[in-house]
Amino acid sequence: MANHGKKYLEARKKIDRNNQYEPAEAFRMLKEIASASFEETVELAIKLGVNPKHADQQVRGATVLPHGTGKSMRVIVFAKGEKMKEAEEAGADFVGAEDLADKIQGGWLDFDVAVAAPDVMGIVGKLGRVLGPRGLMPNPKTGTVTFDLARAISEIKAGKVEYRTDKAGNIHVPLGKISFSEEQLLGNFYTVIEVLLKAKPAAAKGQYLRTIVVSTTMGPGIKVNPQKAATLGKIA
Repeated sequence: MANHGKKYLEARKKIDRNNQYEPAEAFRMLKEIASASFEETVELAIKLGVNPKHADQQVRGATVLPHGTGKSMRVIVFAKGEKMKEAEEAGADFVGAEDLADKIQGGWLDFDVAVAAPDVMGIVGKLGRVLGPRGLMPNPKTGTVTFDLARAISEIKAGKVEYRTDKAGNIHVPLGKISFSEEQLLGNFYTVIEVLLKAKPAAAKGQYLRTIVVSTTMGPGIKVNPQKAATLGKIA
C-alpha cells in the first residue's frame, strides 16, 4: 500500500468510503478537503461495463467542457499551404509539416495536443511510435484530424478533453481546477456523463456506469452514485 501524508490521511477520515455520494455532495466535499499548496486538478475516473478487448465495445471520443479545464493548452498543427495560415490565425502554438515532424523526432514534445489536416497524415503517421504511447497522435475520432483546423483549435483552447477506455474499461478525464465553483465542476461532470451515456456501445450488457470516483491531484477519491449521475446526466 502506498504511503500517504498527514493531509491525505486527515482528508480521508472525512469520507465514508462505503458510501456513494450524490454528485453535488461529492464536489462540495472535494472542495472542503482539498489542502495542497498548489492549484490541484479535479479528476474523474469511471469504470464502464464494457469489454475493451472487443472493438465494438471500445469507448472513445472527445467533448468540450462548458467551463473549460483551467489549463492553457499548447496546440501544434501539421498542415501545408493555406491551411498553415488558417492554423496560425486560429491560435496554434506551432505549425509545420516535415519540419515539425523532424523537430518531434529530435525529442521535442513541448505541447499538449497535436492536430493534423488529413492531407499530411502521411507525414504524421511516421511519428506513431513517439506520439501514440503518449496519447498525442491525431485521430479522426477525437476531431484532431480535420480540414476544419480553426474549429479544432478553438475547441481545444476552450476546454476540449478526450476520453478513451483503457484495458480495464476505465476512463479518466480532468474536470477542471479545485478553484472552480461547485456549479462549474458539476457542469463539466454532467457534460462528460451525458457524452458517455450517448456513446454506450450496443454490445455492452448490464450496468454501464459501474463505479464513478472524483478526486483532486493529491487527495483521496470520493465515490459518486452512478444511478444518480446517470439520471441527472440525461436531463442536465
